[in-house]
Amino acid sequence: MEVRLHRGEGKLQHIIEIGPHRIITDAPRQYGGDESGPEPHDILDASLAACTGVTLAMYAQRKGMDLQDIEVRISHKQEGGAYVMTRHLRYTGNLSDEEKQRLTEIAEKCPVHKTLTGEIRIVTMQD
Repeated sequence: MEVRLHRGEGKLQHIIEIGPHRIITDAPRQYGGDESGPEPHDILDASLAACTGVTLAMYAQRKGMDLQDIEVRISHKQEGGAYVMTRHLRYTGNLSDEEKQRLTEIAEKCPVHKTLTGEIRIVTMQD
Protein backbone atom coordinates (compact mmCIF):
# COMPACT_ATOMS: atom_id res chain seq x y z
CA MET A 1 0.00 0.00 0.00
CA GLU A 2 1.27 3.46 -0.85
CA VAL A 3 1.65 6.19 1.77
CA ARG A 4 0.96 9.76 0.58
CA LEU A 5 1.66 13.01 2.37
CA HIS A 6 0.45 16.54 1.68
CA ARG A 7 0.33 19.84 3.54
CA GLY A 8 -2.30 20.32 6.18
CA GLU A 9 -3.73 23.51 7.64
CA GLY A 10 -1.06 24.35 10.25
CA LYS A 11 2.36 25.92 9.78
CA LEU A 12 4.11 22.54 9.69
CA GLN A 13 1.10 20.21 9.74
CA HIS A 14 0.90 17.46 7.14
CA ILE A 15 -1.70 14.81 6.37
CA ILE A 16 -0.56 11.23 5.89
CA GLU A 17 -2.91 9.12 3.78
CA ILE A 18 -2.64 5.34 3.91
CA GLY A 19 -5.41 3.90 1.77
CA PRO A 20 -8.65 5.14 3.34
CA HIS A 21 -6.92 6.16 6.60
CA ARG A 22 -5.62 9.62 7.54
CA ILE A 23 -3.08 10.58 10.19
CA ILE A 24 -2.15 14.16 11.03
CA THR A 25 1.51 14.84 11.78
CA ASP A 26 3.02 18.06 13.05
CA ALA A 27 6.06 19.39 14.85
CA PRO A 28 6.29 20.48 18.48
CA ARG A 29 5.83 24.19 19.24
CA GLN A 30 9.54 24.53 20.05
CA TYR A 31 10.27 23.75 16.38
CA GLY A 32 7.57 26.01 14.95
CA GLY A 33 4.69 23.55 14.78
CA ASP A 34 1.27 23.62 16.41
CA GLU A 35 1.41 20.12 17.98
CA SER A 36 -1.79 19.19 16.14
CA GLY A 37 -0.57 15.61 15.72
CA PRO A 38 2.33 13.35 16.62
CA GLU A 39 5.73 14.23 15.25
CA PRO A 40 7.28 11.80 12.75
CA HIS A 41 9.56 10.00 15.25
CA ASP A 42 6.52 9.25 17.40
CA ILE A 43 4.76 7.74 14.38
CA LEU A 44 7.81 5.52 13.81
CA ASP A 45 7.65 4.45 17.47
CA ALA A 46 3.90 3.83 17.11
CA SER A 47 4.58 1.51 14.17
CA LEU A 48 6.82 -0.64 16.34
CA ALA A 49 4.28 -0.64 19.19
CA ALA A 50 1.39 -1.54 16.88
CA CYS A 51 3.29 -4.33 15.17
CA THR A 52 4.43 -5.72 18.51
CA GLY A 53 0.88 -5.77 19.88
CA VAL A 54 -0.64 -7.38 16.79
CA THR A 55 2.15 -9.97 16.51
CA LEU A 56 1.90 -10.98 20.17
CA ALA A 57 -1.91 -11.17 20.08
CA MET A 58 -1.78 -13.40 17.00
CA TYR A 59 0.90 -15.64 18.52
CA ALA A 60 -0.90 -15.98 21.87
CA GLN A 61 -4.17 -16.77 20.13
CA ARG A 62 -2.52 -19.41 17.94
CA LYS A 63 -0.82 -21.01 20.97
CA GLY A 64 -3.93 -20.86 23.18
CA MET A 65 -2.30 -18.53 25.72
CA ASP A 66 -4.49 -16.52 28.07
CA LEU A 67 -3.15 -13.13 26.95
CA GLN A 68 -6.05 -10.83 27.82
CA ASP A 69 -4.21 -7.57 27.12
CA ILE A 70 -0.78 -6.24 26.36
CA GLU A 71 0.59 -2.80 27.02
CA VAL A 72 3.43 -1.75 24.74
CA ARG A 73 5.28 1.47 25.52
CA ILE A 74 8.01 2.83 23.26
CA SER A 75 10.37 5.63 24.20
CA HIS A 76 13.24 6.97 22.14
CA LYS A 77 16.34 9.10 22.46
CA GLN A 78 19.41 10.05 20.49
CA GLU A 79 22.51 8.43 21.92
CA GLY A 80 25.93 8.81 20.35
CA GLY A 81 24.53 9.32 16.85
CA ALA A 82 22.12 6.39 17.16
CA TYR A 83 18.34 6.46 17.44
CA VAL A 84 17.63 4.23 20.45
CA MET A 85 14.12 2.83 20.91
CA THR A 86 13.23 1.22 24.23
CA ARG A 87 10.23 -1.11 24.26
CA HIS A 88 8.45 -1.92 27.54
CA LEU A 89 5.99 -4.84 27.59
CA ARG A 90 3.32 -5.56 30.21
CA TYR A 91 1.16 -8.65 29.88
CA THR A 92 -2.28 -9.15 31.43
CA GLY A 93 -3.69 -12.64 31.71
CA ASN A 94 -3.12 -15.99 33.32
CA LEU A 95 0.36 -16.55 31.86
CA SER A 96 3.25 -18.58 33.20
CA ASP A 97 6.72 -17.06 33.43
CA GLU A 98 7.71 -19.27 30.50
CA GLU A 99 4.83 -17.95 28.37
CA LYS A 100 5.75 -14.34 29.21
CA GLN A 101 9.37 -15.03 28.27
CA ARG A 102 8.30 -16.62 24.99
CA LEU A 103 6.08 -13.64 24.17
CA THR A 104 9.01 -11.31 24.81
CA GLU A 105 11.13 -13.39 22.43
CA ILE A 106 8.38 -13.25 19.80
CA ALA A 107 8.26 -9.44 20.13
CA GLU A 108 11.76 -9.41 18.63
CA LYS A 109 10.33 -11.12 15.55
CA CYS A 110 7.53 -8.70 14.67
CA PRO A 111 7.91 -7.49 11.07
CA VAL A 112 8.52 -3.83 11.98
CA HIS A 113 11.20 -4.83 14.51
CA LYS A 114 12.90 -6.92 11.81
CA THR A 115 12.67 -4.02 9.35
CA LEU A 116 14.12 -1.49 11.78
CA THR A 117 17.00 -3.75 12.81
CA GLY A 118 17.77 -4.92 9.28
CA GLU A 119 19.25 -3.09 6.34
CA ILE A 120 17.12 -0.21 5.16
CA ARG A 121 17.64 1.58 1.86
CA ILE A 122 15.70 4.66 0.85
CA VAL A 123 15.49 5.46 -2.84
CA THR A 124 14.34 9.02 -3.52
CA MET A 125 12.82 9.86 -6.89
CA GLN A 126 11.57 13.20 -8.14
CA ASP A 127 8.67 13.69 -10.56
